[in-house]
Amino acid sequence: MGLLDLIFPKKCLECKKEGKYICSECLEKLPPLGQICPLCKRASIDGFTHPKCLKKRGLNGLVSLWPYKGVIRRSIIFLKYKFVKEISRELSIYVLEKTKDHFLFKKVEGLITIVPLYWIRKNLRGYNQVEEIAFELAKRFDFRYVGDLIIRKKYRDPQVSLSKKERVKNVRGVFALNSKYKDILSNAFIIVVDDVFTTGSTLKEMAKVLKRSGAKSVWGLTIAR
Repeated sequence: MGLLDLIFPKKCLECKKEGKYICSECLEKLPPLGQICPLCKRASIDGFTHPKCLKKRGLNGLVSLWPYKGVIRRSIIFLKYKFVKEISRELSIYVLEKTKDHFLFKKVEGLITIVPLYWIRKNLRGYNQVEEIAFELAKRFDFRYVGDLIIRKKYRDPQVSLSKKERVKNVRGVFALNSKYKDILSNAFIIVVDDVFTTGSTLKEMAKVLKRSGAKSVWGLTIAR
């Protein structure tokens, strides 16, 4: 037994059954999640942004895999605040299974990136909680993984305690394209991986930066909503 197992025994975060942090039984108890348009939040086939909602520099769509409840909610909270990296490895396995036949990954070429953490926060955690998941997705579907495609220029307070209006203002002007990738975005199809979709302000701001830099289509893929 390692030190990590002593500090955080491997028990399901929801039912406390030994063996895994996320047991398949608790995952199966979660209700199915319908997809929505990321702009108006109304139901949408496959998560496409409704034509009337789509903006020139907006998200083309959003796919969220599970509701933000139960064992998924607990695992994301632990990832963010308890720093148990092993949870991201377990989540990666479930995410790969959930997306194995998804249309998003049928593209011949594509890029996968993540919502960047400010360097202070990443240094404190030692990792970005969705980095491993995004990397495994890219490897499985033969997409190019570019974890530092977008950089976070400024530190901002965490979004969790802010209102919708405050969230939009909080991320405005925060992101910028990493200049070393300025030549790879022309007509690119990009998937941005994040943990939770709430108001969508972060993903929308990233889409704006990516499309301004030449990307053709930008989708959000979140673990939960």
